[in-house]
Amino acid sequence: MQTWERFNVFQKGIRSRFSLFAKINLLIIILFIPILIMYTYSNNVTYDVVSKELQVSNTKQLTFLSSQIDSRINQMMDFSLILSRDPNVRAFNGLNLWQDKYDQMQTRYIIQEKMTLQTGVTDLWPTRYAVYSQQNKEVIANYTRDTGYDEAYLKKNMSGQWTYGDHSTDSKDAMQSFYWFYTDSLAQPGMLTGSNLVIEASFSHENIQNMLDTYKAGGQGDPFFYHKGNTPILNRTADKQLSGDLIRYLDTHSLEDTTQDVVELGGKNYLVSTVKSTYLDWHLVDVVPLYQILEPISLSQNLFYVCMILLLVVGISASILLYRNVQYPIQKLIKGLRRVQQGDYSVRLHSNNQNEFSFLFHRFNDMSHQIQDLIENVFQEKIRAREATLKQLQAQINPHFLYNCLGYIINMAQMKDEQAVVSMAHNLSAYYRYTTRMERETSSLQEEIKLLVNYLDIQKLRNGRIEYHIDIPEHMLAQSVPRLMLQPMVENSVIHGVGKSYTSGEIRITGESVNGFGKIYIDDDGPGLTPEQYEALNQEMLEPLQEEVGCGLWNTYQRMIHTFGNHSYLLFGPSPLGGFRTEIVWEIPSEEADKEPGNDSGG
Repeated sequence: MQTWERFNVFQKGIRSRFSLFAKINLLIIILFIPILIMYTYSNNVTYDVVSKELQVSNTKQLTFLSSQIDSRINQMMDFSLILSRDPNVRAFNGLNLWQDKYDQMQTRYIIQEKMTLQTGVTDLWPTRYAVYSQQNKEVIANYTRDTGYDEAYLKKNMSGQWTYGDHSTDSKDAMQSFYWFYTDSLAQPGMLTGSNLVIEASFSHENIQNMLDTYKAGGQGDPFFYHKGNTPILNRTADKQLSGDLIRYLDTHSLEDTTQDVVELGGKNYLVSTVKSTYLDWHLVDVVPLYQILEPISLSQNLFYVCMILLLVVGISASILLYRNVQYPIQKLIKGLRRVQQGDYSVRLHSNNQNEFSFLFHRFNDMSHQIQDLIENVFQEKIRAREATLKQLQAQINPHFLYNCLGYIINMAQMKDEQAVVSMAHNLSAYYRYTTRMERETSSLQEEIKLLVNYLDIQKLRNGRIEYHIDIPEHMLAQSVPRLMLQPMVENSVIHGVGKSYTSGEIRITGESVNGFGKIYIDDDGPGLTPEQYEALNQEMLEPLQEEVGCGLWNTYQRMIHTFGNHSYLLFGPSPLGGFRTEIVWEIPSEEADKEPGNDSGG
């Protein structure tokens, strides 16, 4: 039998190997799937991280550029305030009653020199200043003016805010300058009293272009200065087409102080960032081509996918080659194994190649030559061993019961109780008629119950205190159980339960079937055992037979294991009657369980 099992294992291994080669291409594809998923996830994470870092960096750079512009504007405003308080400027706006012409010219020269010095601080941000004396109707500027003092011009531009253009032209398409007018008037802002000093500070749109050009030289964007309704100020190398598309997009959207969006223009993605200027109410706008910056990541991703496809093609090609070289000999081996399984042990396999399969074929031929005799011998040996074990266990129980019965007969004969002797002899005859039928190791539960009735009637003749009750469901009486499975348990209750007490005498035998298991409970009202003794007795059932353990209990347990399997057991514990309980549990075979009514519910 062991050789046959090895043969089955060998056959299953070959089939498993064949199945592995038949599905190797699918396995390669399955192995590639998690790699692709993990790489795609990792690439997406990298893409997102780079995009976010690019957005943060672009916002910081644009904010820094806006702060530079605001800083230079703030310097112009501070200078205008300082200039308005200069003594020479105050003198220029005075009545000039005590100054001669030379002093007046000297004052004008000093004022122009200070404005010129302030203008020449940096070439990147040239500025223009003009000082208006409303009292003297004169103007001094550090740049060439087309007109002189103009009262209407001043009143029109006294808004207190930076404006784009001096409102002297109606064209919004022309590139203009930014202007700011400051007066030292204590009256309502923007109102001239007739003797005010007005400082005009202005700078050209080229200043903004200079800043934009410097910013663009250090980055990858294409910045410009934007205000809805005015001509935007572009850097000098701006992409006019891209800027025009973006301006049309901005005209339809409201801008916050700081805005950042990914905009699709011309089928390509651009990162658009805007920062609002504090003084000018214009927005610095920078557009960065995301598709160019993230192109190396996309290129790396595409290269990885190409490599994965090449590896997949190579793997499938190798699997096909391996399959062709291994498939045929494995198929021959499987056909030979199937013929052996069907009983044809004359099959022989041959191989022209000297490889692992030739050795495997040779061993297969040797196995098929010997396997038939080994299978028959192993089967017969196992059957004989099982029969011998069952008969030996049953033979150990029969003498035990015979000795007790003969003892009862002797006692009754000595007491001249002929009726008890006749009853004992009758029951003993029925018992041996039952036990000597060795052609079957099992009997029905109904026959076992009849044997218990005979036995308990005999015990009742010996001891008038004994009362017994048997309650077994009718659907259980037809079940097959080992012979003499119940009698040793009842005998144990009679001898060790009722026999050791002068007041007890009740024995109760009940049964039920629960969830595919048969259960019989044998209870008495004897003295019982302590919890430690119950635990020790249950443990002894699982160990080899010992002298202090009754052979009837142990043998019954062993026969139940042989008949019903390891799910069957004996369990000893306290009885509801106050004495000793024996619980016999066995697994009902499926063919018998299907015949029982309500076999899917508890008793």
